[in-house]
Amino acid sequence: MRKLLILILALLAVPFVHAAGTEPPAMAERPQDPDYANGKKALDQGDYKAAVGYFSRAAEREPDNASVRNELGYAYRKSGNLELAFKHYGEALRLDPKHRGAHEYIGETYLLVNNLPKAEEHLAQLDKLCFLPCEEYTELKQAIQEYKQKKKN
Repeated sequence: MRKLLILILALLAVPFVHAAGTEPPAMAERPQDPDYANGKKALDQGDYKAAVGYFSRAAEREPDNASVRNELGYAYRKSGNLELAFKHYGEALRLDPKHRGAHEYIGETYLLVNNLPKAEEHLAQLDKLCFLPCEEYTELKQAIQEYKQKKKN
């Protein structure tokens, strides 16, 4: 019986064992899109107009990439175009309803237009998505608390 159990465990482990230095195709990282990388750099430098351009080109090549849509929404939000920010966050969430970054950012954007209930809806979604408190949940929760405090004063 013990030998049978060991054999079963060994067979279950086979898919996880690979030749030294190789990765299974599904786990191999693909090269990062240069426009996406440049968009991230532009965001870090506060050049939101350039970031919009980079992320827009990346989105043309990868229209189904939720992370690109999320970053494009962020660039639009930071450049002051909330309508397009909402559009791209919405698209990111349509593509990936569990995209934590998009939930955080759209929640923060709802606070900018004084829609606390919608921001709290996205906080509730993050609460469900994060097994333990995650950065996105913590950031949105803090933004909501600050928003409420400002409204009291």
